[in-house]
Amino acid sequence: YVFDTPKDRIVWDTGHQGYAHKLICGRRDRLSTIRQLGGLSGFLSREESEYDVFGAGHAGTSVSAALGMVVAKSLQGASHKVVAVVSDGCLSAGLTFEGLNQAGHLEKDLIVVLNDNGHFIDPRVGALSSFLSEQLTTGIAVKLQRGLRDFLRTLPRVGEGLYQLGRRMKESFLSFVTPGRLFEGMGFQYVGPVDGHNLAKLIHTLRNAKNIEQPTLVHVMTRKGKGYEWAEKDPVRYHSVAPFHVLTGKPKKARSATPSFTDVFASALIELAKQNPKVIGITAAMGSGTGIDKLSREMPGRSYDVGIAEQHAVTFAAGMATEGWIPVVAIYSTFLQRAYDQILHDVCIQNLHVIFALDRGGLVGADGPTHHGVFDFAYLRPIPHMVVMAPKDENELRRMLRTAIEHDGPIAFRYPRGEGWGVEMEREIGRLEIGRAELLRPGKDVVIAAIGNTVIPAARAAQDLSQLGIDAAVVNAGFVKPLDRDLLKDVLAKAPRLITVEDHVLEGGFGSAVVEFLAEEAITDIRVRRLGVPDRFIPHGTQEELRKLCGIDKDAITQAAMQMVREEKKRQKASP
Repeated sequence: YVFDTPKDRIVWDTGHQGYAHKLICGRRDRLSTIRQLGGLSGFLSREESEYDVFGAGHAGTSVSAALGMVVAKSLQGASHKVVAVVSDGCLSAGLTFEGLNQAGHLEKDLIVVLNDNGHFIDPRVGALSSFLSEQLTTGIAVKLQRGLRDFLRTLPRVGEGLYQLGRRMKESFLSFVTPGRLFEGMGFQYVGPVDGHNLAKLIHTLRNAKNIEQPTLVHVMTRKGKGYEWAEKDPVRYHSVAPFHVLTGKPKKARSATPSFTDVFASALIELAKQNPKVIGITAAMGSGTGIDKLSREMPGRSYDVGIAEQHAVTFAAGMATEGWIPVVAIYSTFLQRAYDQILHDVCIQNLHVIFALDRGGLVGADGPTHHGVFDFAYLRPIPHMVVMAPKDENELRRMLRTAIEHDGPIAFRYPRGEGWGVEMEREIGRLEIGRAELLRPGKDVVIAAIGNTVIPAARAAQDLSQLGIDAAVVNAGFVKPLDRDLLKDVLAKAPRLITVEDHVLEGGFGSAVVEFLAEEAITDIRVRRLGVPDRFIPHGTQEELRKLCGIDKDAITQAAMQMVREEKKRQKASP
């Protein structure tokens, strides 16, 4: 109706709004494959379609990316339009405002469509506001305003003063009836609010905005889940869902009786917060995703949701730590990447007691490469003062949380998405000794040292290997930093073959830490093989499919150990 894609560039923030875009832009026949291995991405992907002009999965990137396209367009002398579609929730992201700030300063031809479903802004919407927004942004109105401006500025002495007086009167009047004063102050022509469910009016407004050759923000009011009863009633739950029955809104797969790692973390946090009044929960717009919402309901005033503002979340926590509080920053592993400088500069240099609870550590499944939490060991391990842990099961997760609360300094632990292993829980939450690993099984043929959610598959692989006559030791490392060097030396003295396993990239991860330790100790007679996520971005699929794809499931561990033992026997036979 309005824009000609892909010639005109439409940048969708985050990508959750892109499903309808995919339907319209040539992927309707493949929509049933969405979020499945080999199928359509649940987000926007440049590899998937020429209509997806900018990939996304993290919030707040659209305005900056779109502005970059606008500047490139002007350098090339092109005439196409660039539109950034951003949700109201993304306005809590600092990156969005950084982009808006420069866009207003550059005065480039950028259109920003703010899809406001009431989760962030509560504007004053009324008939007068809607009328003014529609009328003051028509092509004729804009030309008249510009013409009047140019005319007044030609008048000697008083012209500029009259123009500025008129502009201030207009802004003062509009500030009473429209919520756009903030954006106008940043240099944007504000259009709206507009009813996003009134198609005729929306098309008319967008056509008007298309003719305004300056930064323009179109404020569109929508209702989250509009048209689907269950989503309208529970927009948070239906923000991102597994397959469900359309008529009833109920999931096709019944919820497991085994609690998820997130549920276990939330319950443990509540229990420990009741014991220690200094414990505070912090999250960045992921209250339900991290379980902090449960703490908020159970213990009002003991948690804070800072919005899509990961940098602020970390420094906010650092500030609380300086006053003797114990902040627990519960955040997805992939989102903590956005606050790296704050971790290093604001927390670790000052050796502050901030706890990082990294949910969705490892391969997350259907969300794909933008959400896999496979880089956290590598980006946290090099930082002085930082302790890095990963539990083998949900009971050890509880212990790590208590250990983190009782530790004095920056400390992080990561745990996977999805249900736990169903282990029996301790009645009282225990504690761990920092840097102490656990020997789950002795062995003389090969050592399998695993971390986090690869430990139990490693133990099961060892059971299979025993049936094949291979005696495998299994070590639950527990800590990526500091490593239990004494235990590793001891088990490797008995079985000089080592396999490390991690749900993390190989570069800079747990296996790298072990190899560095061997090099530092000049232990050169150990044969080592590292299993982990290879040096490429892993697609979306089920967690089971992706672990198999990366060679870190039980069968892959078994095969790696068998191959290592066979190769060693061949070498021994070949030697004189």
